[in-house]
Amino acid sequence: METVAATILVVDDDADTREVLRDRLESVGYRVLIAAGGKECLETLDRQNPHLVLLDVAMPGMNGLEVLTEIHKRGQDIPVVMITAFGTIERAVQAMKKGAYDFIPKPFDPDHIALVVAKALDRQTLKRNVEVLAEQVDARHRIVVGASAQMRRAVDLARKAATSKSTILLLGESGTGKEVFARAIHNWSERKEKPFVPINCVGLSKELLESELFGHDKGAFTGALQLKLGKLELAQGGTVFLDEFGDISTEVQTKLLRFLQEREFERVGGTRPISVDVRILAATNRDLDAAVKNGQFREDLFYRLNVIRLMLPPLRQRKDDISDLANYFLRKFSVETKKDFTSISGAAMEKLVAYNWPGNVRELANVIESAVVLGQGPELTMQDLPPKIVSAKGAATVAERPPFQPAQADQEVAEQNSVARSLPAAIERSERKLIEQALRDCGGTKLRAAKQLGLSRQGLIKKLKRYGIGT
Repeated sequence: METVAATILVVDDDADTREVLRDRLESVGYRVLIAAGGKECLETLDRQNPHLVLLDVAMPGMNGLEVLTEIHKRGQDIPVVMITAFGTIERAVQAMKKGAYDFIPKPFDPDHIALVVAKALDRQTLKRNVEVLAEQVDARHRIVVGASAQMRRAVDLARKAATSKSTILLLGESGTGKEVFARAIHNWSERKEKPFVPINCVGLSKELLESELFGHDKGAFTGALQLKLGKLELAQGGTVFLDEFGDISTEVQTKLLRFLQEREFERVGGTRPISVDVRILAATNRDLDAAVKNGQFREDLFYRLNVIRLMLPPLRQRKDDISDLANYFLRKFSVETKKDFTSISGAAMEKLVAYNWPGNVRELANVIESAVVLGQGPELTMQDLPPKIVSAKGAATVAERPPFQPAQADQEVAEQNSVARSLPAAIERSERKLIEQALRDCGGTKLRAAKQLGLSRQGLIKKLKRYGIGT
C-alpha cells in the first residue's frame, strides 16, 4: 500500500550506486524507486509521485541537467538533489542555478545522503504548508463571537471538540460563520501547525469535486495532462473543511464514506490506495436529518460525519450580539478604507437590531462595509443604511419620504432616538463585558487585549478609566 511516507526516486546509470542509495534510504524508512537513466526517470514521474529525486549529473543519452530542465518544464514541484562525480562540479553548480535543491559529490557518505534528503523534504513540506496557509491569511476569518449565551455555548463546545480527533458537523444557515468556527477549531487543535484546507462543494460537478478531494492520475480523463494531488493529500497532518457538502453526489458520498472508514482513498484513475492522516470538519445549511429520511443522503455517511454536532444560531436569534458585531465591523472597515468612523448613532443601531438578517453575520458585515465606503463619518447614521434596514419593523420606507427634506429626516431621527433611550446603555454594557472578557482571555495584559478588541493600547486605557475597570 502506498502511503504518504516520503518516496525517493534514485536516478543513476551505475547499478552499484543505485543499490547503495536504495539500501541506505530504505534503512531510514523511505520508500525508494529506481531509474537507470533520464528517459526512465521521466517515465517514472508520469506514473508515480515521488517526494524527491536523487539525480546523477553525468548519464549517457539524457544527462541530469536535461532531465532537471524537463521536470521544471512540466511544472512538477519536486525537490531535486544532484549527484556529481569528480570533474562535474561545475555542472552541478549550473543545476543549482536551474533550481536543484542541492548536490552531493561522489564518493559520498551514506549518512550525509540521508541528512541532505531529510533537509530537502523538510523544506518542501514547509513550502507546501506556507502555500496552503498563505491563502488563509484573511482578516475576514477572524472569529467574532459576541456576548450572547447561544454563541458562548457554541464557542465552549467548539473548544472542547477541538482537542479531540473526532469529526465535527457544523450546522447553521448561510452566513452564520461556519468556516470561521472551522478555522478556530483547527487553530485550537494539535493540528494547528499543519494546513487547514477548505473545499467549497457548492456548484462543483461530481468529477471536479472528486478531483479536488482525491486528486487524479495522469490520463485519468480528458485534460488530465499530469498527476494532481488532491486536497486530502495536501492537508496531510492537518484539517480538511468540507463547506456546504449537503448536496454532493451519491458517488462522492460513497468515496468519502470509504475514506472516513479506512482512512485511505484512490486518486481518480488510480488503482493504488493512499493513506493520509487528516481531520474532517463538515458544514451545511441543509436539513440532513430530512435528507437521510428522503434517501437523498447516505445514512451511514451522516453518522460518520455527525460524531460531534455544533449548531450555530442565526443572527435574528441572538439580537444581543448585533451591536457588538456592528461596532467591530465599523472599526475593521474604517481602518481598511482609511475613513474616520468612530460610532453608530442610536437610531441607526436600533434599525440594525430590528432587522432580521436573513444573510446573518455576512450580510451585517456587507451592510456596514457599504455604509463606511459610501458614508462621510465620523458617525454612521440612518442615512448611511440601505432602505431594507431603515424600513425594518414598520419604519417609513424611502419611497414614503418626500425628497430632499433634511429637516423631516432630522425630526425622524430625533423621534427614533427618544424610543431607543435605553440602547446606548445596553451598548455600553456589552462593550464593558467584551473588555472584561478580553482582559481575562489575555491574562490581564492590556496590549494583547487591545489587539484582540481592535483598539490601540491608549484607546483601551481610556475605556478602562471610563468604565472603572481595574481602577
